[in-house]
Amino acid sequence: MQTEQSQTKNRINSFMDFCAGIGSGRLGLEKSGLCCVGFSEIDKNAEQTYRALFGEKEKNYGDLMGIDSRKLPNFDLLIAGFPCQSFSVVGQRKGLNDDRGQIIYGLIKILKDKNVPYFILENVKGLVNHNKGKTIKVILSELENAGYKVFHKVLNSTDYNIPQMRERVYFVGVKKEISDPLKPFNWPEKENPVSLSNYLISENSFTIDEKEQSYKTFKKYLNNKYNEGKFKIEELLKENLLVLDTRQSDLRLYKNKIPTLRTGRHGILYVKNGKFRKLSGMESLLLQGFPLDLAKKAEKNIDEGYLLKQAGNAMTATVIEKIANQLLKYIE
Repeated sequence: MQTEQSQTKNRINSFMDFCAGIGSGRLGLEKSGLCCVGFSEIDKNAEQTYRALFGEKEKNYGDLMGIDSRKLPNFDLLIAGFPCQSFSVVGQRKGLNDDRGQIIYGLIKILKDKNVPYFILENVKGLVNHNKGKTIKVILSELENAGYKVFHKVLNSTDYNIPQMRERVYFVGVKKEISDPLKPFNWPEKENPVSLSNYLISENSFTIDEKEQSYKTFKKYLNNKYNEGKFKIEELLKENLLVLDTRQSDLRLYKNKIPTLRTGRHGILYVKNGKFRKLSGMESLLLQGFPLDLAKKAEKNIDEGYLLKQAGNAMTATVIEKIANQLLKYIE
């Protein structure tokens, strides 16, 4: 669907979804009443999930670094969770020197070529301090030089009705000629925590018990040099919905919240009804703000391993929705 691009300050109707992943940014914007006109994603497995969730209607324009902007439809807002591995504390932190770090320049080119009035961008919290804060200064300067008034802030998904500890830096941009230079952007207010019991509900979640090799492996893990003598399985199993993070040598325990979902992190367990269960792909989608019907649809059509990986790469749709709502208020 191609829409006329609005150049007035009080209209946002359409958006294009770049570095789309499985479409969590799209989901957040659609919940705010906006219409997707196309997307850009190079990972074929992610595209398969995207199509399973949102259908075949919109075109995938592929690698944004090779896009001819003249062939793109018009749109009012650009959204992108641009690649974070080059800035993440769990990566090599190569930043703008990494090929993935160059994606921001490809996005800026599209913003300029299409004269896009608004954008929402997302990246890992590590971007804020990368290279002693120099990287984010460069990015902000480039966005401002492209003609935008830019606001940015680190938000945590746990503050917005999602019990996942996911700190990310968000950028909101408004073309200078349609922005009020004296008007601040009000980020969404924090909300009360929600119960984890609403998210750990998968009927297909894998149960770990003493008959299985995975249970024996877990027992060995509890007896390694970091954990030996600290935990007793029978005591852990008494705490319903206790979350166990086994990604490192030392076991980390959480109550009513899940540690940050990441690509490759498949070591999250939880206790339910006296048994250990593995966090499922469907539950991971719920913890990124996907509604139950879409999460179940993905579970039926997509391999579990892919869903866990893709959820780790996704934005939290609920946070994007709340930011978009604030942007709509800002331009009223």
